[in-house]
Amino acid sequence: MTQNPTPIHESVREHYAAQARAAQPCCGDSSSCCDSKNALYPVELLTSLPDDVASFSLGCGNPFAQAGLKPGETVLDLGSGGGLDCFLAAKQVGESGHIIGVDMTPEMLERARLAASRLGVRNVEFREGYLEKLPVEDASVDVVISNCVINLSPDKPQVFREVFRTLRPGGRVAVSDIVTDGPLPEELQKNMVAWGACVAGALDMSEYITGLTDAGFTDVKVEPKGDASELIEAAGLKGKIFSATITARKPM
Repeated sequence: MTQNPTPIHESVREHYAAQARAAQPCCGDSSSCCDSKNALYPVELLTSLPDDVASFSLGCGNPFAQAGLKPGETVLDLGSGGGLDCFLAAKQVGESGHIIGVDMTPEMLERARLAASRLGVRNVEFREGYLEKLPVEDASVDVVISNCVINLSPDKPQVFREVFRTLRPGGRVAVSDIVTDGPLPEELQKNMVAWGACVAGALDMSEYITGLTDAGFTDVKVEPKGDASELIEAAGLKGKIFSATITARKPM
């Protein structure tokens, strides 16, 4: 990776490195920002995967519900973690398709690559890199997916520009992420633990739409999936935070 990491990058990377080392999904306790891992995907999507792969989810939703993946497509997964979403996408695009997972955490990449080898998956590769400087060629992918990761970036407008750059004309975005309805308190935005927990970096829904639109996307939609406001209410803070499905398209 050529980009210099920010303190937020370093804090988030260590948080998820610890998750990988402990083999604990972020959805494994009630303090997580994520949904229960059993609620993320239809059971039939997970039946062919070993339990240690199927249960290791760090997401907050199901990006496949809106992605509409087709055989032969090239898919880019932002923040691929242990590889679960990449392996699910690989089934949908088939042997003629290709999946690229990008993650900045070496421990996650190691876990994902070991799982790919054990599963014998040949149409998936994992690359080390930052979302703000994706190690992916221009106009080379059909679909970008992500699951509760974009909120972790300290420079989301740059992430949106990178996503636009990597997509082919007509390509589409289908991500699950944490968003807010109104700004979060400043003290929460500066809390490094809250960054790793998918809370502090969450964008307001309107800012998400504006950011994607400014990057060049059309048909931008942010659809709230679930209310997680108890996470910040429990800390005595005001505001609402949601899991949402975000979709957009790059013009032809």
